[in-house]
Amino acid sequence: MKLTEPVKIPSSQLLVLAELTDSTRAAAEAFIAAGTATNTVRSYQSALTYWSAWLRLRYGHVLGDAPLPATVAVQFVLDHLARPLADGTWAHLLPPAIDVALVTARVKGGLGALAFNTVSHRLSVLGKWHRLNGWANPCEEPALKTLLRDARKAQSRQGVTVRKKTAIVLEPLQALLATCTDGVRGVRDRALLLLAWSGGGRRRSEVVGLQVGDVRQLDADTWLYALGTTKTDTGGVHREKPLRGPAAQALAAWLVAAPADSGPLFRRLYKGDKVGTTALSADQVARIVQRRAQLAGLDGDWAAHSLRSGFITEAGRQGVPLGEVMAMTEHRSVTTVMGYFQAGSLLDSRASQLLGPTPIASEAAPEPAAGSKGASVFCASAMTNAGD
Repeated sequence: MKLTEPVKIPSSQLLVLAELTDSTRAAAEAFIAAGTATNTVRSYQSALTYWSAWLRLRYGHVLGDAPLPATVAVQFVLDHLARPLADGTWAHLLPPAIDVALVTARVKGGLGALAFNTVSHRLSVLGKWHRLNGWANPCEEPALKTLLRDARKAQSRQGVTVRKKTAIVLEPLQALLATCTDGVRGVRDRALLLLAWSGGGRRRSEVVGLQVGDVRQLDADTWLYALGTTKTDTGGVHREKPLRGPAAQALAAWLVAAPADSGPLFRRLYKGDKVGTTALSADQVARIVQRRAQLAGLDGDWAAHSLRSGFITEAGRQGVPLGEVMAMTEHRSVTTVMGYFQAGSLLDSRASQLLGPTPIASEAAPEPAAGSKGASVFCASAMTNAGD
């Protein structure tokens, strides 16, 4: 494939989504052959479909049997990441006609620039596709890495931060569980939340994929559940994880409320709290988290991932060794898990409490020593700020 300068495509030329899907199916099959998890393949195929659509409109080509040059990846970043201008506005290089065509073809959710995380994900997928084909990865070019680094810095200076879901640490979790008093639905949601959180911060796809036959009781206070193929372990070998205490009790209560010999562990409920036979979807897990957070009156950006990030953050907060945490979460990358882990461990770090514990409002402050007026003003200010 020879790609030089972007070409002008008439805005009236429509993209045929079926053709774009066909053009990326072979690329997706490469991920399947490599043993990539189903949900991940779906995400990759969506990203590759977008690449194919953008390439057709920008260069007159689709993904083919040859690698893309680094200049194309650089153009992709320039087209999709907004950059601040001197007058305070933002701009990106994607022509409006192409933007409209991408939205019309339903491969893009809306007009305008993409989030930094979205661009990074699509570059990552492109890089993986190249590696699977034995090609040089255009995303490893120093020029592209420098561009991405500078773009993130520029956005950060303007107050644009990478969006992360709110982590459900222990206190928010307890608030969510306190709302699970609404009959069978509450029993199910309590068991789901505790398994997903206490069981190692499970991904929503892992939760909805669990079967009744995947759980077994070890003793009165312990259950085990078995994971098969997951995002980071595609070998299909079952690995058992423990559920202890409240999580084990909640699972036992759900199995009593909705007995079954086989089928999905967490099933849909219908009118009158009738338990169905169909598994919950991944999106329904996210909605359960959001609904319980709303009932609890919690502010934040809640999602199913909040359970996973919250488990890791709370583990760091309670001083659990990182190796034990990763054994439960099955993270392969230390870098990925460390961001959450360090945030949690710093919450109770002595370095964050150099002023000492926040005084109770009713306690009278000690009288300053004679001649220490300046020091007392400083201390009063510090104490006020510490309690904000």
